[in-house]
Amino acid sequence: MYVLLVYDIREKRVGKMLKLCRRYLNWIQNSVFEGEITEVKLKELLAKAHNFLDTDEDSVLIFKSRSQQWLEKQVVGQEKNKLDTFL
Repeated sequence: MYVLLVYDIREKRVGKMLKLCRRYLNWIQNSVFEGEITEVKLKELLAKAHNFLDTDEDSVLIFKSRSQQWLEKQVVGQEKNKLDTFL
């Protein structure tokens, strides 16, 4: 599946979340990641995030799609981290 993951986390925990998400997904903008991931790997990511998240203050949003082709992305302005596809 293809996911967009967005988080809003207190500053003292944001570095941990950034580091964790980079292990599973592609960073595209501040607090925003995208990429192909299996359901098991997504559960693993979220389980690890729960170890340091404060659910009273922090939030993580995940948008799922069957694949990237079902998601139309439009960028206005500068794209911070272009994802190139190498064939």
